[in-house]
Amino acid sequence: MSGTGLDVAVPERAELGEGPTWDAAAGRLIWVDIVSARVHTYDPVSHRRTVMATEQHVGAAKPRAGGGLVVNLRDGIGLYDADGAFRWLVHDPVPGRRGNDAAVAPDGALWAGSMRYDGAAGGGGLTRIAADGAVTPVLPAVACGNGIGWSPDGRLMYFIDTPTRRVDVFDVDGEGAVNRRPFATVEEAAGFPDGLTVDAEGAVWVALWDGSAVRRYTADGTLDRIVPLPVRRPTACAFGGDGLRDLYISTARTGLTAPHPLSGSLLVLPDAGRGMPQPVFAG
Repeated sequence: MSGTGLDVAVPERAELGEGPTWDAAAGRLIWVDIVSARVHTYDPVSHRRTVMATEQHVGAAKPRAGGGLVVNLRDGIGLYDADGAFRWLVHDPVPGRRGNDAAVAPDGALWAGSMRYDGAAGGGGLTRIAADGAVTPVLPAVACGNGIGWSPDGRLMYFIDTPTRRVDVFDVDGEGAVNRRPFATVEEAAGFPDGLTVDAEGAVWVALWDGSAVRRYTADGTLDRIVPLPVRRPTACAFGGDGLRDLYISTARTGLTAPHPLSGSLLVLPDAGRGMPQPVFAG
């Protein structure tokens, strides 16, 4: 695509593509289509793809240490074994609420965001789920529990509650996070911050819903790069591929009356930087 080096990794018509994650053990990228209840995988070497239907709407899917996936579903946290067998790890249905983005912390715990389908303020949260299913509330009342990531040294946690238009940063405190403060603010004309990833230099890359771009903020919160995109609703980004140098970007077409032909596809920006190896869920 002109000027940026951007390419299409997987042409797709996902309604709400989200949560790209590099599965190093399998050499593949995992991402989800939330409202279509699908988990997609893509091997950039063989170009092999798979699509798996989930039990419910799926906000995120991450690799597990023993194989299979941990998934953030409508009614809680589920586990898929390598053979496809499913069971609940945490079953906590709340009418009108679903799981959203999630990320695995350096200690192997899953931090899972949630939101109400109507986006009501305070209807979602951020929760830590240990390998044994123990649940620790981190933030009990957010509108849209979204992008989550950690600094390279594991001392800082980044989090997005999308309607605030902010990326916030916390100090990691054992199993929780304290001292919340703004890291970066997205101006109204630039869209809403959605998913994020942290690179090996400690910079934070943020996908901008309704902003047609991904931004990179240095570790001190300075905006130093904008990657323009042809689609209106990028949702999240993650490094993957050989050397973790390629930036994969999930996108959505939901709610658009005239979506760009690539809306819903998985995009890739080759040699964008250098990502960090992502922990796998310990459960």
